[in-house]
Amino acid sequence: MNTKLRTRSLGIAALALTASMSLAACGSESDTDSTASDATTSETSEAPMESESPMESESPSDDASPAADAPFGAACSQVPTSGEGSVEGMADDPVATAASNNPLLSTLVTAVGEAGLVDTLNSAPEITVFAPINDAFAAIPKKDLNALLKDKEALTTVLTHHVVEGRLGPDAVAGEHETLAGDMITVEGSGEDFTAEGATVVCGNVQTANATVYLIDQVMMPQM
Repeated sequence: MNTKLRTRSLGIAALALTASMSLAACGSESDTDSTASDATTSETSEAPMESESPMESESPSDDASPAADAPFGAACSQVPTSGEGSVEGMADDPVATAASNNPLLSTLVTAVGEAGLVDTLNSAPEITVFAPINDAFAAIPKKDLNALLKDKEALTTVLTHHVVEGRLGPDAVAGEHETLAGDMITVEGSGEDFTAEGATVVCGNVQTANATVYLIDQVMMPQM
């Protein structure tokens, strides 16, 4: 090969090498830029989002019932804590049925049955009952109590003397009220201390399906 031809070949080779190096450099810069861009995108997508506005403080639990809605009185501790005779169980049944499940009211339940008042009390839409507990009936001489249980008319008068139309809560029970017997009773007191015709409320504000019940420690005798 002559000298002129060799020189020309070397020149072409040098140009090709230069072009190859330039292309490689471009590809490297492009890869670098792409990697940097990908990293930026990744950091942006993985960056934690700013928290939204602080949550509002939770409102007090609705399970906390006001004291005015709960039963009160020393004898409430003697009411069963579970089953149909408990405060919760009584709330599901009409008043005569509810009372039949409460062991504190067994004598009253017997008297209501003897007087034939079960359906009358259970079907009444809204009433308040002052319910003498067993000890209240036990304070009556046995001879007199047996005579009363056998006299349906007198027994009906005595029992309906303990029932008032409408539900009376602790904020409304004090005062004079007409009974289903057609006479009046007077309830005195406030808060959680009440008397009805001198009888002490020993467990008050017990709810049944159709009545508010106040358990009392004496039988209230009407004028006959």
